[in-house]
Amino acid sequence: MRLHVHEWGDRSAPPVVCVHGVTAHGRRFRKLAEERLAARFRVLAPDLRGHARSDRDPPWDISTHVGDLLETLDEMGVGAAAWVGHSFGGRLILELASRSPARIQCAALLDPAIQILPHVGLDFAEEAAKDHSYATVDEAIEARLANRAPTPRSFLEEEAREHLVPSSDGRLRWRVCRPAVVSIYSELCREPPPPAVLARVPALLVHASHFGLVREEQLEEFEAALGEELEVVAVPGGHIVYWDAYEETANAVEKFLIRHGSVSHA
Repeated sequence: MRLHVHEWGDRSAPPVVCVHGVTAHGRRFRKLAEERLAARFRVLAPDLRGHARSDRDPPWDISTHVGDLLETLDEMGVGAAAWVGHSFGGRLILELASRSPARIQCAALLDPAIQILPHVGLDFAEEAAKDHSYATVDEAIEARLANRAPTPRSFLEEEAREHLVPSSDGRLRWRVCRPAVVSIYSELCREPPPPAVLARVPALLVHASHFGLVREEQLEEFEAALGEELEVVAVPGGHIVYWDAYEETANAVEKFLIRHGSVSHA
């Protein structure tokens, strides 16, 4: 599937591919791209299958998502690139490193969903299967704020402008395919590629230490496998680290990409 892609920066600059998480969309990387990356890089942020402005057709398994990314980048003339992945996007980078390692120049994983425990996957899938709809934009934003993550309201207001759309019944819903989301939570319970798939490339792992999606044993496995090639940064706040800890996350990603992502291999 040719994915819808958001793009910032000079097309002749070294490419950085940003991959969003479940229920999100590529434009969530706008602030990071415009304020920190686009002056040096060509930033590409696709909407994954079943999300935002990309088509929704199944299947929604991990292999298909990786294939979509490769097909889309091939059509755009992008070979090797620096990669930034949040949550499910981080897991997809690990899968890509296992399948097509030559495409990855360096990898920044933002609170990656490396593998979630089965009971967590079930809880997330059951919640995602519900029909969440809203009468007003404010109601949708307040529902997001109810999880008590320290997300600035301005991020959610921009999210609503981009990602909240009216349905045929007059209610507002987020622009995402619920069956696709349920399928992805199941996929995230599968055994992931080992950390060693990133052994030959510089890697950054930013994690929300108090949120706990990246478990301690997973951090230990990555540190043991990657050694000095891995930089680990703990940030405060909730899972969406480029919202809840924007400055800390943006600083880490910008410095990492300047060091390791400045040579184009397209």
